Amino acid sequence: MKLVTAIIKPFKLDDVRQALADIGVQGITVTEVKGFGRQKGHTELYRGAEYVVDFLPKMKLELAVAEEVVDQVIESISATARTGKIGDGKIFVTSLEQAIRIRTGETGAQAI
Repeated sequence: MKLVTAIIKPFKLDDVRQALADIGVQGITVTEVKGFGRQKGHTELYRGAEYVVDFLPKMKLELAVAEEVVDQVIESISATARTGKIGDGKIFVTSLEQAIRIRTGETGAQAI
């Protein structure tokens, strides 16, 4: 099992969710987050005053998936979230040692 964590632009969330549903991903956790990478924020004008926005709004997606579909999930997220502009995001894949479904007590791959 693998835990796929993706940081994407907020307006791409619905497209990515649909692409993941199309390949059979059943569960996803989404969190609104703020951060920056190489772009290091930007300046905005508000009521005539310029100010720096250090942390940009992003969406964090977390998916627990079987190892057999990891590459397919990564490709799906990459292709759908890509705009070609700075700040498209990142995908991180980590090993998932154990998963437990609280309701039934199922463990491992059956829990996801």
